[in-house]
Amino acid sequence: MSDVLTIAMPKGRIFEEAAELLRQAGFQLPPEFDDSRKLIIDVLEENFRFILAKPMDVPTYVEHGVADLGIAGKDVMLEEERDVYELLDLKISACYLAVAGLPNTKINDVAPKIATKYPQIAAAYFREQGEQVEIIKLNGSIELAPMIGLADRIVDIVSTGRTLKENGLVEYETIVGITSRLIVNPVSYRMKDERISEMVGRLTEVIAGEEIRS
Repeated sequence: MSDVLTIAMPKGRIFEEAAELLRQAGFQLPPEFDDSRKLIIDVLEENFRFILAKPMDVPTYVEHGVADLGIAGKDVMLEEERDVYELLDLKISACYLAVAGLPNTKINDVAPKIATKYPQIAAAYFREQGEQVEIIKLNGSIELAPMIGLADRIVDIVSTGRTLKENGLVEYETIVGITSRLIVNPVSYRMKDERISEMVGRLTEVIAGEEIRS
């Protein structure tokens, strides 16, 4: 079992799209894989072990070596800055980080407040703009912050823009585009290089094929 590849993945949209991508690359994942409520799933046919984790925890598991590989959004990679290698842009779960707020409002000139789940990214972005801001870290319902006067702006993930619109908010600036990435523990990359290189090669072919068809 020393040749087992342990892969950390988040549940939800990324999990579903990543599982489909692995299947397209020829990896045999059982049908019940998608509906399992287990946190650790062994796929003996491929010698894989999957750890299902919170999105922000995936790079941590990979950095500390409890997972050889991980699938994480670029937003998480930028925020967490973990000691891992980014191997491949999987081109799935596309979205972007944006600055948003109430329509027709100016940002406060004196220490404007920015609410976000991504304090590192937000601070770096406004620093690059030459603006001094106060970052307020929230863990959920970021859209509430400008509505209740907690913050002048928010920095959050936008996919369709529907959530912003339904809460009466508008986008002001786009920060960076986001897709999911395949990441690897540096030691695993050396010790299991053949299996990891094979996976990367097979996934690369699928991604390239999808881009040609689109």
